[in-house]
Amino acid sequence: MTKRRRRHSPQQIVKKLRDADAMLNAGQDEAVVLQSLEVSQATLDRWRKQYGGMKSEEAMRLKALEDENRRLKEIVADQTLDIKMLKHLAEGNW
Repeated sequence: MTKRRRRHSPQQIVKKLRDADAMLNAGQDEAVVLQSLEVSQATLDRWRKQYGGMKSEEAMRLKALEDENRRLKEIVADQTLDIKMLKHLAEGNW
């Protein structure tokens, strides 16, 4: 039986982390917490590492900055490729 992968928004991740901490502090077993949140131990650990003590607004801002960074890197890569192509054409090696 395979589960369908879900994408969680930063707000959902922060909420699930808060819920997990509340359930663990209430004395529930970690396996029960993971099952109720429908995530694996590895996912929860990765989320804690990335979104640790953030609020949902901070998580949204982080996600927006990551997207902007990715977009800017793509632009720089395209410009570098254009410059290399123009240098190659200017040398007359075509």
